[in-house]
Amino acid sequence: MPPLRRFCQFLPWSSTSMDRHVPTPTTASTCTPETAQGRHLFEVTGYSKHRGMGHEKFIRSGTFFVGGHQWSIRFYPDESIKDKDYISVYLELMKEKEGSKVRASCDLKLVDLTTGLSASVHRTGPRMFNSRDVSRFAPQDGLFKKRSEFEASVYLRDDRLVIECIVTVMTEPKVSATKLPTKIEMPPSDIGNHLGKLLEEEECADVTFSVGGETFTAHKLVLAMRSPVFKAEFYGPMRERSTQLVTIEDMQPAVFRVLLQFIYTDSLPDMKDLVEDVNCEMIRHLLVAADRYALDRLKLICQSILAENLNVITVATTLALAYQHNCNMLQDVCLEYITSSDVMDAVAATEGYKNLKTTCPSALADAFEKTMKLRRT
Repeated sequence: MPPLRRFCQFLPWSSTSMDRHVPTPTTASTCTPETAQGRHLFEVTGYSKHRGMGHEKFIRSGTFFVGGHQWSIRFYPDESIKDKDYISVYLELMKEKEGSKVRASCDLKLVDLTTGLSASVHRTGPRMFNSRDVSRFAPQDGLFKKRSEFEASVYLRDDRLVIECIVTVMTEPKVSATKLPTKIEMPPSDIGNHLGKLLEEEECADVTFSVGGETFTAHKLVLAMRSPVFKAEFYGPMRERSTQLVTIEDMQPAVFRVLLQFIYTDSLPDMKDLVEDVNCEMIRHLLVAADRYALDRLKLICQSILAENLNVITVATTLALAYQHNCNMLQDVCLEYITSSDVMDAVAATEGYKNLKTTCPSALADAFEKTMKLRRT
């Protein structure tokens, strides 16, 4: 070994020593799938009048676009396979001049006309659709639903059915640029956890609420920080001398419990628990409570949940609630649902609609005006 190299082995700053301690650079890139998704509702009225068309006869929906390609739904009222009668539904990639090949998946559903909810009947996983051959159809067989089973189900009401189709088109995957990690990962905020423990353990609590026969302890300062109504009640010029016990009327204990959780943690319990009821009754009560205590963020969250869970049965009740508590965006969503989904007759048959006529006639006037504007356009 050369003398210089042998000498350098014993120096703390030598190149051989440094090479062992320098970490290997790590770079990273990410590949993520890119998709385009669309949902189409195809309503068939006068179902019984379409029967008898013949085995190969079908009704086609309007054409709709997903991922830059044209699609449609075929409905066969009289499919006969293996000596059994079926109704058949197919998604079809429409033919184009030069033909097209698309990698896509689909979910074909039937809508429960008593609840407005839909149930999947057939799913096709990601595969190639070629508009030039039979692969343009999904499913590849006609066993969609036995006619006898379908006609006795909740999917056929007043001689009417609604088919829902969700199409997801897979486009070219997106690969990120190569990156060299340079940042130290920051932990998420945990202040909500600490405040949640403060509420649970009742430490230093200085106010008690009586709600529907149940009692809840809390901290005035936290409540005042989050709600201007509580702030005025506990620290405003009109505050009462003794506010150790506060009785709250016209609110369910379960609603107040969720309200307190949101005030302390800025979060709600599991959404599945809150919207499990088809009518989202808890969310409605929570919106009223949020409006009562000027919790604007909670009020918007409740509006968003109600908007996402609209159906024929709930829309009239939700619309009345939106008018009563000045929820303008929720009003617009409800009016759009009623006037653009061809469900007015079904909505008019609900109890919520009857109550709407009595409690909030202005909502019906707005719906009428919106319908007339749509017809003019």
